[in-house]
Amino acid sequence: MLKGIPNILPPELLKILMEMGHGDEIVIADGNFPSASHAQRLVRCDGLGATQLLDAILQLFPLDTFVKHAAALMAVVPGDHYTPEIWPVYKKTVQKHEPRFADFEMMERHAFYERAKKAFAIVATGEPARYANIILKKGIVS
Repeated sequence: MLKGIPNILPPELLKILMEMGHGDEIVIADGNFPSASHAQRLVRCDGLGATQLLDAILQLFPLDTFVKHAAALMAVVPGDHYTPEIWPVYKKTVQKHEPRFADFEMMERHAFYERAKKAFAIVATGEPARYANIILKKGIVS
């Protein structure tokens, strides 16, 4: 055990967060996301929700302030009449750690998948909420 590190973050994920550099991206994926087939590095956190992990990660992980959008969400597929309830929770969580955060980049589903394939890592969660996938771009500690 270490002080100040959220106990829900597994050692493998802590290592990945440390290895990531400025501009690298990490995906927190919901339970429906094809994580294993898209990941360069996969961390399984199946028993955890995405909001829990987002909060824990952002305690340690600076978001990139040199880009317009340091976080991206998968947009609702056209014709799917659904409003993701998790998005306002994500925004509140990000703003808790990054008060200057304005808004998310919204990405079409297949564009999100392609970007996720290039991410440094994907964290597979057991999050049951739909459209709960989020990409975070790492910034610098200043």
